[in-house]
Amino acid sequence: MDKVLMKGNEAIAQAAIHGGCRYFFGYPITPQNEIPEYMAREMPKAGGVFLQAESEVAAINMVYGAAGAGARVMTSSSSPGIALKQEGFSYIVGSEVPCVIVNIMRGGPGLGGIQPSQADYYQATRGGGNGDYNMIVFAPANIQEAADLTAEAFEIADYYRNPVMILGDGMIGQMMEPVLFRETPKRAIEPKTWATTGTGGTREPNIITSLHLDPADLEKHNLHLQQKYARMRRNETRYEYFEIEDAEFVFVSYGTASRIVRNAIIELRQSGIRAGMIRPITVWPFPQTAFDQLGTQVRAVMAVELSCGQMVDDVHIAVRGRWPVGFHGRSGGMIPTQREIVEACTALLEEVT
Repeated sequence: MDKVLMKGNEAIAQAAIHGGCRYFFGYPITPQNEIPEYMAREMPKAGGVFLQAESEVAAINMVYGAAGAGARVMTSSSSPGIALKQEGFSYIVGSEVPCVIVNIMRGGPGLGGIQPSQADYYQATRGGGNGDYNMIVFAPANIQEAADLTAEAFEIADYYRNPVMILGDGMIGQMMEPVLFRETPKRAIEPKTWATTGTGGTREPNIITSLHLDPADLEKHNLHLQQKYARMRRNETRYEYFEIEDAEFVFVSYGTASRIVRNAIIELRQSGIRAGMIRPITVWPFPQTAFDQLGTQVRAVMAVELSCGQMVDDVHIAVRGRWPVGFHGRSGGMIPTQREIVEACTALLEEVT
C-alpha cells in the first residue's frame, strides 16, 4: 500500500476502521469534526454503523452499550465534549469493557477557543470521572504515529478490557502529512465470553455493571483493577529519546510541542549546548523510568507544553529532586516558537550555573 496525504483527523478515522472499529458514536465539535464526517461516509462502506448522538453524554452511553455487546467501538470529541463524557468513562472502566476515545484538544477553560492546546493533560491522565480509574493515554507527535496508535489502540483495549485514549491537539487533527496504513500488531485476546450477546438459551445472562453495593466486593474489584493498571505500567509505557546520550539539558515534551522542541535542540547543539529530549508517547502511564537512564552530565530538565503547566508535575515526580526543573508553556492556542524555547533553555542554564 502506498502512502496517502491525509489530514490528521481523517487518518485517525481511517486507522480506526483499519483497526477493526465498526461502530462510531459522536457529536460534532471543532477541531475534530472531520472524524465523524469521515466516519459518516466511510463506516457504512466497511459494514459498520455511524450514529450522530443528540449529545456527548448520549454518545458515550451508546459507546458503553456497543462495547458491552463486544463490538469494537470509538467516540471522538474535543475538550469540552470530553468533559461531558467523563462520567461515562468511569462507568466503562468500572464495568471493564473496551473502547477507544479520541480527544483532539482545543484551548480552554470552558468553551475557550478552537486553536491547538494541551491543557487537557490533567483531564486525560487524572480522570474527571469518579473513583480510582486509569486509561492508557497515547499522545502522538505526527500523523503517522496517530494512525498507528489508533489502530493498535483497539487491540490494547480488548487485551486489557479497558478504554484507551488518543490524545492529540488541534494541530495534529488539522495538519496534513503522508500516512501509510500498516499491519496492526495483534494481541492474544481472549474470547469475549463476558459480552451481552444473547444467551441462546444455553447459559445464564451476562450482566455488565459497575455497581457493587457490598463494600468488601467493591474493594476487591478495585484491587483487581489496580493489578491491571500495574500490568499496563509494566508493559505499555512508551517514550522516545532524542539526542539524549550526552545531553546536559533535557527537554520533556509531547505531541505537537515536541516537534518544535526537536528543532530547538538542533539549533542549541549547533551553538554548543548539548540538549536532548524525552518524549512521552504514553502520558499515562508516564515514563518515569526514562529519567533513570540520564547521565551524570545532566544539569537541568525543562517541560515544554501547550498549557500553563500540567505535565510538568509528572516531570517533577519523575525527576525526584535530582535536577532543577524548568517550565515553558503557551496557552489559549498560542504556539511557542523555536526561538522562545532556545531562549528558555539558555536562561535556565544561566540560573543553575
